[in-house]
Order: sequence, then structure tokens, then C-alpha cells
Amino acid sequence: MTDPSYRIAVIPGDGIGTEVMPPAQRLLELAGRRYGFSFDWREFEWGCEYYSRTGRMMPEDGLEQLAECDQIFLGAVGFPGVPDHVSLWGLLIPIRRAFRQYINLRPVRLLAGIESPLRKVPAGGIDFLVVRENNEGEYSESGGRLYRGMPQEMAIQESIFTRFGVERAMNYAINLAEQRKGILASATKSNGIIHTMPFWDEILRDLAKDHPNLTVSEYHIDALAALFVLDPARFDVVVASNLFGDILTDLGAAIIGSIGIAPSANLNPEKEFPSMFEPVHGSAPDIAGQGKANPLGQVWAASMMLDHLGHEDAGRDLITAMEHVLTQTDIRTPDLVGTATTNDVADALVSAFESLTPAGVGK
Repeated sequence: MTDPSYRIAVIPGDGIGTEVMPPAQRLLELAGRRYGFSFDWREFEWGCEYYSRTGRMMPEDGLEQLAECDQIFLGAVGFPGVPDHVSLWGLLIPIRRAFRQYINLRPVRLLAGIESPLRKVPAGGIDFLVVRENNEGEYSESGGRLYRGMPQEMAIQESIFTRFGVERAMNYAINLAEQRKGILASATKSNGIIHTMPFWDEILRDLAKDHPNLTVSEYHIDALAALFVLDPARFDVVVASNLFGDILTDLGAAIIGSIGIAPSANLNPEKEFPSMFEPVHGSAPDIAGQGKANPLGQVWAASMMLDHLGHEDAGRDLITAMEHVLTQTDIRTPDLVGTATTNDVADALVSAFESLTPAGVGK
């Protein structure tokens, strides 16, 4: 039996995306050699620089090219001069929707060796998952603008919530919660948003009836955001709509020490289409090209990709290597109050990974 080889679409993108991608690929190659699989990298130069030359974020047949790959590994998208709605709707959202990546999964976990900006949070004191509905909700294309430039100008943006879309996101979150501590929190705002949020709440309550051992709580989004700061240890799995999940997960990244280390997975859970893995930090054009970018977010996203591919031991090794560098060395980029460069951290991660006893040994 031959070792599996995975075709990975690599989109470094813009800004620091091109700097943090190579260290993550380097570690993935090491993991593959250790655990008996390999990668066939298919690199695409798409992003804002590509847009400046062609007027498109990706070519017309971009989705067809990506469909030939097993997974998508993304660096960052966005750069001054290209409006955010152009970059987002020209690349990421078409990918998420064409490949039914209806789950955005983001771990909110305080890694060993990092101090949370919150007071009195011990090591391991923050460890939960946010499940964000990723295909519909508040990020719909329904709406428009009238009377542009006139005093009576108006804009209409409609949220689209379907029972099908909400149920599949909630079922994914319920299954996750049952595999963990059996605690599920739901983000809502049914006291102010009169149609979609009561609909969201009703669906959750209907689904929860079939899971009597699950503890389910509903939180208004404003109170939930406050509790992320005041009492993050109470959470295990949080399910939220597209907009609410987007906001909560950036807050989650902040409370675990730096948005520069947080990963994100855009999942097609059925694996009928490629899923996409990326760090949360964005292209950070203010530090691009200066060697200040933190590669940990991209490496953590790589770990999530390994998990999705069924190589959980390899994924754990990447996290262990990260925590080794954070606890056993002072090699940190400026966002973690260090002076190390991107390459310094990358070299330390490789050294740590190579020194590890493989996660699967002894099982």
C-alpha cells in the first residue's frame, strides 16, 4: 500500500501571508515524512496583487482549479487600495460557498507559555471551540442601494437564515459538544432582532430535545461577548451565526494572547469538497516585509488541516512543537512581546518538532 499524497492548493495571498506560509509548509513536510504521507503543492498567486493586474481576485476558472485539490491552505487576503468587500467577495466567500464550507471552526485555547491579557487566567484556563455558520445569515447578497449620491440615498441589506442552513451548523456544534464536555452555548439577539434570531432559537430548542444529556444555554450576543472576557472558562462549544461568530472569534483570539496565533478552518464536514484552512490575522500590511509576522497562526491552521485529513497525531505534534517553543525558549515575535523574526520562530519550531517523540508512539 502506497503512502497517501494530498494535493494542496496553496494561496499565500497578500502581505504577511507570503511570509508565514513557507514555515507552515516546512512543518507539514516534516509531519508527512514522520507519519507516512506527502503533499503535492499547487501554488496560486491569487489575491490583491493579482487583482491589481487583472481586475479579478482569481481567474474565471479559479473554482474549477481548486476543485481538483484535496484541501486549500490560505495565507491572508487584503491590501490597501483594494476595498475589503472586493477582496472578500472576489475570493474567500465564493470559495466558502462553492465548496459548501458551511462550518467555520475556530479554537479559542490558551496555549502553554502564553499569558492571556485577562487577569488571573491560569494555563489551560481557556479552551473552547466556536462554530460559526459560514454560508448564509447576515452575509447574504440580498439587498441593494437606491438614489446613490442623493439626499434620500438608502441601502438595504437582508439577512438570510434557512432551516437547512441553521440546522446543519447546529447539528455540527451539538456533535462536537457531545464529544467534549457536553456544554453548548448559543449566540442570539432575539430581544432585538425580531425574526431571524427567534427562528435561530426555536431551531436550537427543537434539536436539543433529542440530546437530553446536553447542557444548552442561550446568550444574547452582547452579554456573551462580555462573558468571553469575564468568565471564559464556562464555555466549551459556542455556536453562532455568520456575523456573530465572526465578531466573537476575533475577541476569542484576543483573549488567548494575540490575533497573530489564532487559526480558522472553513469546513465541508462531509468531505465532498475541499475545505480551507487559514490564520485569522489577515494580511497586516503595516508589518509586511519586516520579518515581524508570527507564523504560529498559519502553523496552527496546518494542524487543523492535518486533523481534517485524519492525521490527528501529526496535528498534535505541531501543537506540541508550538508549546515547546513558547515554554522552553524566549523566541517570540513582537506581537507576543518578543524580538524574534518570522524565520527565527520557524527555525525554532522545526527544531522542536524534530526533537519530539511522535504522538502516536506507545499507543
